[in-house]
Amino acid sequence: MAYRVYSGERGARAISPRDKSRRPYTEFESADDALAWAQRLREHGRVALLVMDDDGMQLGKQEIAAAIDPATGRRQTPAA
Repeated sequence: MAYRVYSGERGARAISPRDKSRRPYTEFESADDALAWAQRLREHGRVALLVMDDDGMQLGKQEIAAAIDPATGRRQTPAA
């Protein structure tokens, strides 16, 4: 399964369905790799706007941000 990460400048608004066809994306084989890329984007002053898989699952800008710790920029791990 492929995961596509659409990105933009920090402060960019969420992507609309029409915008997806005009925006470049980076493709990954796993959700973990896609979220790791979202972390790297943040470290370089950009932001992941949408993560989408082949089955239609989507993580929006806020959901992606929630998966990454805002204090450290690292992936949050669920409490065991």
